[in-house]
Amino acid sequence: MNRLTLPFAAAISALTLATSAAAGEQFVDETGFAVSGYDVVSYFSLPQSAVGQPQTAPVEGNKAITAEYNGATFAFASEANRDAFTADPAKYVPQYDGHCAYGVAKGGKVPGNPTLWRIIDDKLYLNITPNVVGFWEEDIPGNLTLSRDNWPSLDPKPASEATIPQWSSMAPKS
Repeated sequence: MNRLTLPFAAAISALTLATSAAAGEQFVDETGFAVSGYDVVSYFSLPQSAVGQPQTAPVEGNKAITAEYNGATFAFASEANRDAFTADPAKYVPQYDGHCAYGVAKGGKVPGNPTLWRIIDDKLYLNITPNVVGFWEEDIPGNLTLSRDNWPSLDPKPASEATIPQWSSMAPKS
């Protein structure tokens, strides 16, 4: 390397390390699994309900079929789903590290409930309670803009340690 490229390469390396160190944590609840042990790949093959209607129940993952991503363990219903995930995790993980999309739109990190989901533009979004889903769905485009604008400042903050209100997961199964 010549004298000009060495400092540039060092600066890029430092920036890369700083960026990865600043990335936020995946939300993990009491199950010890991301997305409460549900199979994130399976959401993309489920029928999606109309706005204002409850979504189809997500598919439970299996404790024996897992992969690590963003410091968390994800469970899958099949090895094929795990393999699809490991090939392209960013395609399947819920947005905002599994935190509530409406919460991010309002400027905070609160848990995302895996049964309160919606796929928009091939991205998985979770919300915290049925009431919050109603607020989210009143203006999905506007709330997406707010959440996308807020996320860069929220991402480096620690993951929520709160419990998902009035809900517990039976996933992943054994």
